[in-house]
Amino acid sequence: MKLRSTLLLLCLIFSSVLFSSQLSLAVEEEENPEAIISRFQQYLRINTAQPSPDYAEAADFILAQAKSLSLESQTLEFVNGKPLVLLKWPGSDPSLASILLNSHTDVVPAEPEKWTHPPFSAHLDSRGNVYARGSQDMKCVGLQYLEAIRRLKASGFRPIRSVYLSFVPDEEIGGHGGAEKFAESDVFQRLNVEIVLDEGLASPSENYRAFHAERCPWWLVIKAIGAPGHGAKLYDNTAMENLLKSIESVRKFRASQFDLVKAGLKAEGEVVSVNMAFLKAGTPSPTGFVMNLQPSEAEAGFDIRIPPTADPDALERRIAEEWAPASRNMTFELRQFKQKHSSLDKSGKPLITATDSSNPWWNLLEEAVKKANGKLGKPEIFPASTDARYFRDLGLPAIGFSPMANTPILLHDHNEFLNKDEYLKGIEVYESIIKAYASYIQHARRDGSKDEL
Repeated sequence: MKLRSTLLLLCLIFSSVLFSSQLSLAVEEEENPEAIISRFQQYLRINTAQPSPDYAEAADFILAQAKSLSLESQTLEFVNGKPLVLLKWPGSDPSLASILLNSHTDVVPAEPEKWTHPPFSAHLDSRGNVYARGSQDMKCVGLQYLEAIRRLKASGFRPIRSVYLSFVPDEEIGGHGGAEKFAESDVFQRLNVEIVLDEGLASPSENYRAFHAERCPWWLVIKAIGAPGHGAKLYDNTAMENLLKSIESVRKFRASQFDLVKAGLKAEGEVVSVNMAFLKAGTPSPTGFVMNLQPSEAEAGFDIRIPPTADPDALERRIAEEWAPASRNMTFELRQFKQKHSSLDKSGKPLITATDSSNPWWNLLEEAVKKANGKLGKPEIFPASTDARYFRDLGLPAIGFSPMANTPILLHDHNEFLNKDEYLKGIEVYESIIKAYASYIQHARRDGSKDEL
């Protein structure tokens, strides 16, 4: 009987050791660089390009990753067919405000014939570059969040604050079906979020870039009207002539802003940018356009980006008085903005996240990047727009940050890529940031909020 008990005990010990060994091997396999890059490639190969993103496959992939990490999850649809995946890593103290790590699942379209490798192949070349649409903007960040949590869990770390991860749709077309509705929802209110991290930009230098504000988009269409006439006759105030005068006025303003950037007096995100998006004029014919007819209407579309430090009222007056004056038969009206988002908060103050001692989250970010052997540049205004603006609208601090150093800026460009070593290094940086944020306990909890999924 004693021998049998001893044998049974030895079997149990052996089984336990074997199980622990297998578990350890499984964890090591999950954290293997090849496995990490493989998961990145899987996500990149899901075609979520606008205007017909495969949101369902992307959501299934994210949910599978969440399950492998034992994260709580739910799928929200504020707009039918546009799933928003919300994950939760519960903190030990639910009375503390939570952290939100936001990323978007959609990407912009690509022109395959202009790429060295197919844009949804996630090709890994001999230099370690992963070519894919979304490799920089911003599928890298969404997966780096998850990989950082994988590492933290493997190390035994447990967050004090709850950590939420949101994978939202439609950022590339304005975020109206995703982050905007999410930020306005009761679901978001119940999360008791205190700080939001969202996307940033690649940095060609060794310093990571971080953004505490952003320029807001005004999408403007100017329309000119004039009498149609024979192509050989000289008329005053034709539609084309008036529109060209407006375009020249816009061009001069653009040049004055760009000169400040080229002279090093201001960063790109600190000036008003104006770029023509389309020009529409002429009378179509079966072979092209009618050449001996001057059109009665002409239109031009402009993408305008306004920093929170600019005067939006002054710009509106410029548009009405110089770019599209009624005296030149311009039919511009302010409501013709296709998209116009304010760069000011409800009290009229610029929407800028503080980067001084009043915002402990900025200091925590700086220290965490330093601990991960990274360097953080000075805070910048994001030159375009991101979903972070919807959270800043609520009065929340929001920081744009994508850990990509020594990397050319290729978002929306042909041959977008991210080097695998930079991707892996970014995971270490996020591991440090998430650990610092989730461990911070000095910040006061906002009243009337709950931490739940």
